Amino acid sequence: MKILLALLCAALALPAADAPKRPRITRVAHIALFVHDMAKAREFYTGLLGYQEPYLLNNNDGSLSLTFVKVNENQYLELFPEKEPGTDRLNHISFETDDIEALRVYLAAKGVPVPDKVGVARIKNKAFTVKDPDGHTVEFVEYTADGWTRRETGKFLPADRASDRMMHLGILVGSLEASRKFYGDILGFEEIWRGSSNGKVLSWTNMKVPDGDTYIEFMLYDKLPEANKRGTQHHICFEVADMDKAKAALEARPAAKTYGKPFEIRTGTNRKRQMNLYDPDGTRTELMEPKTVDNGVPAPKSDAPPPHN
Repeated sequence: MKILLALLCAALALPAADAPKRPRITRVAHIALFVHDMAKAREFYTGLLGYQEPYLLNNNDGSLSLTFVKVNENQYLELFPEKEPGTDRLNHISFETDDIEALRVYLAAKGVPVPDKVGVARIKNKAFTVKDPDGHTVEFVEYTADGWTRRETGKFLPADRASDRMMHLGILVGSLEASRKFYGDILGFEEIWRGSSNGKVLSWTNMKVPDGDTYIEFMLYDKLPEANKRGTQHHICFEVADMDKAKAALEARPAAKTYGKPFEIRTGTNRKRQMNLYDPDGTRTELMEPKTVDNGVPAPKSDAPPPHN
C-alpha cells in the first residue's frame, strides 16, 4: 500500500516538475491603433509628437496596410487604416519576450489557446497572438537579428521627440479577477499600484511586466463604454522628465497650430504630473513624469472595491 501511494504521489508530482517555465517578458513593445484619416494621424504622431516612421507595409493592391512609428529601439506604435468608422480604435497590444517559442509552449500548458506554431511577421520578427479575458488581442514578439526592428537600430530617433520611453498602455477591463488571473497568475505581471477616482470604487490597477519596468493599466468598468467611446480609455503613456519643458516643446511645434486643443498640465490621482493629448480619433496620449510631486513618495494605494469581480 505504501509503495502504491508513493508511486501515485510521484505520478502526480511529475507534471508539475516537467511543466514548462515561463520565459522572460521584458517590456511593453507596442500598441496598434485603427485610425480614420492616416494623414491627420501622422500629423499628430509625427508632426506634434515628433516621432518618425522607419517603415510601412502595403496591401497587394498598393494601399496602405499599416505604418510603424518608432519610440525607441524596442518600442513603437502601429497605425492601421480603420476597417469601419465608429469602432474601437484598439487593434492590439504587444509585449516583448526573448524566447517566443518557449512562451507559446508555456501558455499552451496553462490552457491558453495558442497557434500551432510561432509566426514570422512581414518585418521578419517572430510573433503570435492570444486573446485576454476581455477579448483584447495580445501579441507577443521576439525581435530577430534579421528583422526590420534591429535593421533600423540607431535610426529614426530624433532628439526632439516628445518622449523616448513608453511607460505604460491602458486597456479597458470588465473583470479585475479574470484579468489578474491571465496577466498575473499566468503571465507573471505584478500589481504595483491601484487607484480610485472617487474613493468609493476602484478605477485603475497597474500591472508591471515580470521582467522589466513598463506596465499595463487596467481601466476598470462595471459596464464597458460603447466601442466608439473607448479611445480616451485605451491609451498610451509616454514618460517625460520635465512636464513644463515638454509642454513648451509641443507648443513650439508647427503642428500645435492645427492641433486645436489646450495643453494642460495636471496632477493625477497617482500624484504625478501629466498632460493628456488626443489624436484625431480621440485616442489618448498621456505624457507623465516618473516621480510624484510629493518628493517622489508614492501615492497611497486605494483599498476601494472593484466595480465587480
